Amino acid sequence: MVDPDGEQLGVLSIQEARQEAEKRGLDLIEVAPQADPPVCRIIDYGKFRYDQQKKAKEGRKKSKQIEIKDIRVRPNTDEHDIAFKLRNARKFLTKGHKVKFNVIFRGPELRHKEIGEAQLQRFIDGSTDVGEVDQPPRMEGRRMTMILGRLNLSRRAKSAITELIARRPGPGLGSVAFCRLKGCRLWLRTR
Repeated sequence: MVDPDGEQLGVLSIQEARQEAEKRGLDLIEVAPQADPPVCRIIDYGKFRYDQQKKAKEGRKKSKQIEIKDIRVRPNTDEHDIAFKLRNARKFLTKGHKVKFNVIFRGPELRHKEIGEAQLQRFIDGSTDVGEVDQPPRMEGRRMTMILGRLNLSRRAKSAITELIARRPGPGLGSVAFCRLKGCRLWLRTR
């Protein structure tokens, strides 16, 4: 049995524990039912639930939502259109989103899956400096799909880049030095 301040009250019977909780005007909560003997705590359950909900809300607020952007092409999509869609994909990847590419086959096009693979390979080759393959190309019915995610550099590479930037004298007070290596943006405020 544990009191609201966290002090051990010892091993008590259920009736004694309930009386102790009623005397303090609080609730008796079983914290570890699988322990021998089970561990109970005297707390204000309403406040406890409120604190839990508040912590959960803070956790959701701090988490970053990654959106999956969808880009659709056909096996006979023109080169200019592919370049345009590649430029959009690079923009999405640099913002931290994932990009799902769909090559949609119709009728006799389904016999030439290698053309769809070539289309997806163009996207891979065009975005190697900002993204990496999260899910390789695979067939899903009449679609060939692939997912690219943002390129993650190792901590060592990031620290090496920040060191290089730190050694370089900044142009003035509060200026921002910018370095870009394989899609990773590192900002360093110089003083």
